[in-house]
Amino acid sequence: MVAMSAGILLYRLMDGGVQVLIAHMGGPYWAAKDTAAWSLPKGEFDPDEESAMDAARREFQEELGVAAPDVAYAELGTFAYSSGKRIVVFVADGAGFTASDFTFGEFELEWPPRSGKKASFPEVDRVEWSTPAEARERLVKGQRPVLDALEKHLAEAGA
Repeated sequence: MVAMSAGILLYRLMDGGVQVLIAHMGGPYWAAKDTAAWSLPKGEFDPDEESAMDAARREFQEELGVAAPDVAYAELGTFAYSSGKRIVVFVADGAGFTASDFTFGEFELEWPPRSGKKASFPEVDRVEWSTPAEARERLVKGQRPVLDALEKHLAEAGA
């Protein structure tokens, strides 16, 4: 069975154009990286157990420690990673969403490697509004097509 993830891409329209909300992945592997080290708030789900939208909202809450905005969402599409994993992305206008006061979810990892010791790390360690051009460099490769889909979505909406 193909691994499935669901996530939320918030955008806001500013005087200078569009901005998107992205999250820097936490943990020691990503700590010193910026290029291709960011992601949408997202996570895995079982389509037999919950809907993609419910999973996207749950994962947003788990990763950022705040509820996803209570606004209208549209399904932006399903995108395939080179690994075969698929991500269903929902998009919404996040103009009223304040990107602060996060309590990031955590995961455990053996650290340092082969030490037998477990350490906790945040799933993400910071969240920022970014232009699509900046986000294209920062997002992991498999999520970059989401930005093209957002551009098309906004054009169709007349934004």
